Amino acid sequence: MPNPARLVKVLATLLASMTVGAIVLMTMGHNPPSAGPFSLWNYECLDPVKEMISSVTSQSRERWDGIEICYSGTRSGNVEQLASYNGLSSSKDLDYHFCVYNGLGGNDGQIQPTDKWQKQQSASGSVNWNNSVQAIRVCVVADGRNVRPTDCQIKRINILVEELSRNFDIESESIIYPNNWR
Repeated sequence: MPNPARLVKVLATLLASMTVGAIVLMTMGHNPPSAGPFSLWNYECLDPVKEMISSVTSQSRERWDGIEICYSGTRSGNVEQLASYNGLSSSKDLDYHFCVYNGLGGNDGQIQPTDKWQKQQSASGSVNWNNSVQAIRVCVVADGRNVRPTDCQIKRINILVEELSRNFDIESESIIYPNNWR
């Protein structure tokens, strides 16, 4: 039989190290450690894009001809804050179909459909086409100069654009990104 004193020391050390490890993990809670520019933890918490593009009003494949991605011109915000920044009375008046948050006002990469999208209404602010097409407007919460889109925002916008293009037969030539995108 092995040395009983040594066995007791090994078991006591094992018990102490397991206790310390459990205490460390409990203090961390549900706050994941920072994983650099793209964290799978944050990405897993986001709603699927397919759910985001559904609306309460029926959708037609012929309704939309293009997609326009533009900056909010702000460092942070969500749809309510963006509406107040633009002097609008409510988020229902916001001239975008989707907003993609940067972590300052909503989860990083979170996509929120607006009231215009839910009702399948046109946005009047499409300056790139002079309103000659029915463009889906996507607002990226960033100013485009000092605050650039996050990696998560870029990935989520790419997925959103891909889904919208597939669902509404939008050609890649009809997708407009901001001048200083990426």
